[in-house]
Amino acid sequence: MKSTTESLSPTRIKLTIEVPFEDFETNLKAAYKTIGSQISVPGFRKGKVPAAIVDQRIGRGAVLDEAINAALPGWYSQALQDAKIQPLSQPEIDLTKFVDGEPIEITAELDVRPEITLPEVAAVAVEVDDAEVTDDDVTEQLDALRERFATFTEVDRPAAEGDFITIDLSAATKDGTPIEEAQATGLPYTIGKATMLDGLDEAVTGLAKGESKTFATELVGGEHKGEEVDVTVVVQDVKQQELPDLDDDFAQMASDFDSLDELRADLVERITRGKRMQQAAQARDLVLDELIAQIDAPLPEAVVTEELAARRQQVEQQLAYAGRTLADYLDDQEQTEDEFEAELEKSVRDSLIAQFVLDQIVETEEIGIDDNELTQHIMRRAQQSGEDPNAYIQHIMEHNHVPEMVSEVLRGKALASLVESAKVTDKSGSSIDLSKLAADGSIVEDDEEAADEA
Repeated sequence: MKSTTESLSPTRIKLTIEVPFEDFETNLKAAYKTIGSQISVPGFRKGKVPAAIVDQRIGRGAVLDEAINAALPGWYSQALQDAKIQPLSQPEIDLTKFVDGEPIEITAELDVRPEITLPEVAAVAVEVDDAEVTDDDVTEQLDALRERFATFTEVDRPAAEGDFITIDLSAATKDGTPIEEAQATGLPYTIGKATMLDGLDEAVTGLAKGESKTFATELVGGEHKGEEVDVTVVVQDVKQQELPDLDDDFAQMASDFDSLDELRADLVERITRGKRMQQAAQARDLVLDELIAQIDAPLPEAVVTEELAARRQQVEQQLAYAGRTLADYLDDQEQTEDEFEAELEKSVRDSLIAQFVLDQIVETEEIGIDDNELTQHIMRRAQQSGEDPNAYIQHIMEHNHVPEMVSEVLRGKALASLVESAKVTDKSGSSIDLSKLAADGSIVEDDEEAADEA
């Protein structure tokens, strides 16, 4: 078997495959065996019917069709592998020559990744946020930690901001008809969090145990979404939050450290690492955006159309899960459908160009992946999804998502190489060398050790 390629456009090729008929004989034998096992001929066991009898009963043409249909996928895959072609679309296959006993010829037209000329990456300069840790950052973390160890004491006074209360809610339309799906009892709520309904904080502030108040608000979901209703709230109890004192005893209770100073130092280090990781993510986005803006690459329109439809369907499904429609979303965003479509199409085109750029870098720089890198990536994805790692791994194996995971790792490494080649500074003007950033946000000075940690 031999194959040749012809460029039809920067994003589409024609693949011609020629197969000697003698290479087809194995497929013919398999076809005779398959058909022979499906027919009953007196004097012969199923699967043992001679070829001449099959031809007599079924016809040579039916056998040839069975054989060619079985052989085509393998020939096509082999031709792609031989020519090192990564298809972007399903091929349009045409059996251009198929005569019994003569060489077979097949053509396949398919979309492929365009060749992209990258701008000078070293000339790309981006600015990211500073990684400075402020007193407010540390205080926020300490407050969150104190809240985890807070105690609650029931008080006999009107509720105030910061109090933990238990409430009953009952909503009704303006004509007084109760809304069945908007009734709830025994709901925990912290005043000042504003996590339920607009106006709830104002309504419950100043209410004592057993007191109630009715206020007007707009429902954000359900059948009456967007409708102004009357909500009656009843306070069942009021509890005051007591936070532990910030001292060495608290540090020992909330951590493995003996003193508050040690706990603070650890928080500073953790926050610093987190901000470095944010810098790295910001740099990756900015460098890639800058490169995409400088690239004018042709895209296969069929692939763009398919991806655009998939993205739109994904958006509509996510909105449906939240009990909303695309029209609701557009109203909230003060956006027309044409504007939404234009924005979505730009996102799709930029995303495809980014994939093509990274895939080309993987290929030209011969970036590889080892089992440990793939395993770590899968474990991170499992953690992000909130699923049990074993169940997540089983899912991706059953649905053949491993190649997708491999591509994600390779593209990530290609993007890292791009960012390391670009000029990255923070807003204070300091140069940032992301090649020394380990996976946990720490800085490793030794290049070999940094590579191992990353």
